[in-house]
Amino acid sequence: MLRTLDEPADRQENHVLFDRLSALDIAAFVVDGVDLSPGAAIPSDGDARIDRALAGFLFTCGPEHIRHPEPIEGGAEGARYPLHGSLAGTAVGRTEMARDGAECTATIEVALADGGQARVERRWRIDAGRNEVVLEDRVVNSGASAFPPMMMYHLNICGRLLGNEARIVSASLEGGERGWRFGDGESAHFCLPAATGADGWSEVALADLAGLGGRSLTVRFRTDTLPFVQMWRCQRGAADVISIEPVSHRIAKRPDLAAAGELIPLLPGEARSYAIAFAVA
Repeated sequence: MLRTLDEPADRQENHVLFDRLSALDIAAFVVDGVDLSPGAAIPSDGDARIDRALAGFLFTCGPEHIRHPEPIEGGAEGARYPLHGSLAGTAVGRTEMARDGAECTATIEVALADGGQARVERRWRIDAGRNEVVLEDRVVNSGASAFPPMMMYHLNICGRLLGNEARIVSASLEGGERGWRFGDGESAHFCLPAATGADGWSEVALADLAGLGGRSLTVRFRTDTLPFVQMWRCQRGAADVISIEPVSHRIAKRPDLAAAGELIPLLPGEARSYAIAFAVA
């Protein structure tokens, strides 16, 4: 069942709770009464809109910048892209929910940090055949100048649900799987080219989640526009979170991506599409 924060809960045990004040991202994903989102168990970068977004199950990074702030090309001295781009924290202008609660659409107008304008046409739906939640985004350049779209989807899971036996399973990994406590220290991340299946999608799972009775969370995504899979974890102080992050660009500074021809401009009126899906089984 799909619903928004200002709608009353029903008797459905499994539901997705949307946040209309933050781009119709997901504030909570509840499975058999267990919320997978990290809530307060997150680190803070000092940006209130990102603190709110990161506490939820899914937030969207982009559409003109991802990751941490960098200088705006050709901008005023000291001008920088905001943390995780301009979409997070943007209120939704229009939403429409299907009567059966299986589909929700939204239009989000985004003022870009470089002065441009974009429109995100967002469609959430439940695929009953695969028993998964699907997100389809269409990013339209609604401004007067070109910009290179960059998108990352952060699916955040509370670390207390994992347990010692949990592992990451994906064809993108060497050997196909690894323990979830990757890297050294209290926080770590990696970014890899996503292995693509015959259907043009990639898949990564957090398997054997103790907090879900040994079930797994599986995330799938289209690799034509999201060709990389990034993962991040943080077990520092009160923070306990791990994130699966389909992403459009590898980890590199914007000038390096531009020099390599990886910042592909979107002209006024043009659009680019993205899709992800997730399920617990």
